[in-house]
Amino acid sequence: MTHALRRGPALALLAATQFVLVLDASIVGVAMPSIGADLDFAPDDLSWVANAYILTFGGLLLLGGRTADLVGRRRMFMVGMALFTAASLVGGLSVDAGMLVAARAAQGVGAGLVSPAALSLLMTVFAAGPERNKAMGVFGAVAGAGGAAGSILGGMLTQWLGWEATLYVNVPIGLAAIALAPRLLPEASDRTARGFDVPGALTATGGLALLVFTLVEANDAGWASARTLGLGGLALALVALFFLIETRAEQPLVPLRVFRQPTLRGSNIVALLAQMAMAPLFFYLTFYMQQVLGFDAVPAGLAQLPLALGIATTAATAGTLIARLGLRTTMASGLVVTAAGLAWFSRMSADGSFTADVLGPTLLIGVGAGLVFVTTTVGATSGTRPEQAGLASGLFTTAQQFGGALGLAAVVAISTARTAGAGGAATVALTEGYRTGMLTAAAFALAAGLLAALLIPGRSATPASDSQPGSDTLPAPEPVAS
Repeated sequence: MTHALRRGPALALLAATQFVLVLDASIVGVAMPSIGADLDFAPDDLSWVANAYILTFGGLLLLGGRTADLVGRRRMFMVGMALFTAASLVGGLSVDAGMLVAARAAQGVGAGLVSPAALSLLMTVFAAGPERNKAMGVFGAVAGAGGAAGSILGGMLTQWLGWEATLYVNVPIGLAAIALAPRLLPEASDRTARGFDVPGALTATGGLALLVFTLVEANDAGWASARTLGLGGLALALVALFFLIETRAEQPLVPLRVFRQPTLRGSNIVALLAQMAMAPLFFYLTFYMQQVLGFDAVPAGLAQLPLALGIATTAATAGTLIARLGLRTTMASGLVVTAAGLAWFSRMSADGSFTADVLGPTLLIGVGAGLVFVTTTVGATSGTRPEQAGLASGLFTTAQQFGGALGLAAVVAISTARTAGAGGAATVALTEGYRTGMLTAAAFALAAGLLAALLIPGRSATPASDSQPGSDTLPAPEPVAS
């Protein structure tokens, strides 16, 4: 076990790494116009600057998590960070659209390896119970704030240094993480595993990647188009084939017995729905402030600071609330508060202001979202054996990524349809669409809160000496070599 005095630096390294990975999904958003003009992107292709990262990131999380268990979590952390860092450098040096999209896809591959490895390493370093819950609070705080911080940092870097800086910023951070990992992080793996489930890996990765692709392209192709239905059907068939393979594989990529844990299973379902609510928020905050309120890139980014601070502050106290109220109550409460904030934001006005229409709702959402990020992370990593920490982390981050992709696609479709039918001035029509979108997101958050109350066992997530199936507790970490 990592020496106690080194746990703080280890947590700082892991949390900072996760922050960068989450941030990178949104940081290029503000830079899109500059990228399109500089690299001569076709308008229909510009979205792939973001989608290429989301596609490979979401598609590889499950494989990356289990691979970390098998070949070593610190090893996969360093390999993934090396790829992510190199791809960031290439992306900043891009001279045409194809080069940048390829670099963003490579970044996503690296992130898909790093993210589950980082979370599983945190589970290895910190003992089950309050100690781990506090660490999860810090981890969830910085990860949850990453989405809002991406818009803030993206606006500043783009306006002051150019769009390339949104990619170059990853390079020194990545190099520092690679250098510090051998000193601060233990190596750990599943020593009981024999062999690798190649058919499961191929069907899982192919099915998940194709499903992400279908979701991000659904609004352009049409939800009822032959392309969307055909690709979606093929993706679901690959996922179904994957589960069939897992029932027969000697060394399955995902042992299906992991889903017998009610807290883990319920937390993943809740996390998916929660991200369906939160992902559209970051998207529409930027658009409302720029397209309706007339903010420039930097002020629009800075306007999301209250949300980021709210998430970080509340997440840091979530461990204490879990100990006092229990996991189920804390999770459900956070989701209800988030739903209330989103419903409040849905009252935005076409002639509104930051103070009247944005500040209050985002502060309230930050309070709720901070609790949600931590409680779903704690619940989704509970009840699994230490050697399967990477698997649990991969399942959880996969649920988050797919929830975000599905929620954004659905809310954009609903919002766009409302805008098209609103009529009147452009800002009024846009605002009507945004209001409908946020109300839809609020419904997702409320549904997630109801499911949390129904699916999460009522016992408190407290440490236990021996985690049993169905328990709401976290297992003690296995001994690891430094």
